[in-house]
Amino acid sequence: MILILDFGSQYTQLIARRIRELKVYCEIHPFDVPLETIERMNPEGIILSGGPSSVYEEGAPHVDKRIFELNLPILGICYGMQLTALLLDGRVEAVLEREYGRAEIDVIRDSPLFTGTPRHQRVWASHGDSILAAPPGFEVTASTKAGTVIELAMTR
Repeated sequence: MILILDFGSQYTQLIARRIRELKVYCEIHPFDVPLETIERMNPEGIILSGGPSSVYEEGAPHVDKRIFELNLPILGICYGMQLTALLLDGRVEAVLEREYGRAEIDVIRDSPLFTGTPRHQRVWASHGDSILAAPPGFEVTASTKAGTVIELAMTR
């Protein structure tokens, strides 16, 4: 079972549908589901969805930081990746101007997420925060020309 924690992304249902099309069971739950509940669910992996908030907004949605101690694969998408970086001591800052729409990225390190795709490609971007420094134990595997991190991969 894959657990999707929803931070308000307009794509959460699409993510779940794609996972189910791969014949993998998944459930969507709110971002603030208690850690003990997650442990009882016994997921094989967790996806932290995107969302409209900035990780720095007052009252911004956060997960229990102990989620990263569950020894599970975790995929953070957009807001979920920025929150992961923030909670694990990376550097995240608001950008001067939100990126919204078509963007070009470069895959700078091999990554299972980008296997079989071009090293340079167009993507859809929608964010107001940017990861400026990866957390300890992570490396940047893809970014935009402006330096916006598109993927972080754990190195440990």
